[in-house]
Amino acid sequence: MADIHIDDFCRDAARILLSLYNSFPRPQAVYVEDISGPDEPDEVGLHSRRYMACLGAMLWLADEGFLRYDNLIYQDGIDQAVLTNKAFVLLSAASDLQLAPLQPELPRSLLAERRTLVEQIRTALRGGTSDDLSTIVRFFLSRQPERVVSPAAVEQFPSGGCHSDIT
Repeated sequence: MADIHIDDFCRDAARILLSLYNSFPRPQAVYVEDISGPDEPDEVGLHSRRYMACLGAMLWLADEGFLRYDNLIYQDGIDQAVLTNKAFVLLSAASDLQLAPLQPELPRSLLAERRTLVEQIRTALRGGTSDDLSTIVRFFLSRQPERVVSPAAVEQFPSGGCHSDIT
């Protein structure tokens, strides 16, 4: 049996992190419907399991130290959310995991940008499979910020492996 709820979690987490990265360091409201799509509460006002799972992903990311927020907006989302230092460093660091091959003819600055973990998330959300997205989100969640490499510090851009650790 496929763990579809885990695929949904990975997609939600990727969208939440990317939304906050795109507004960093400015806090913003993050709404469940913007992440998981529209939802109609049932006749007694309860949201779907899918909707509540997305809200749960937001709260879990906060509990695990990847984002901060001021308040819940009822069950609609979170207010004044911002990435933590830990999440920002991980997302903007060079990634050993590359979903698309790097093009060595690109300028060094673009190559550095394409190596970042956030760019891997963008690539997976744009056209990757659920497996790609699950792989990159699990990779993100398994990383520690004290062991990341700045993309600008990488001398060459090989297809695998990093050359130096920067804390």
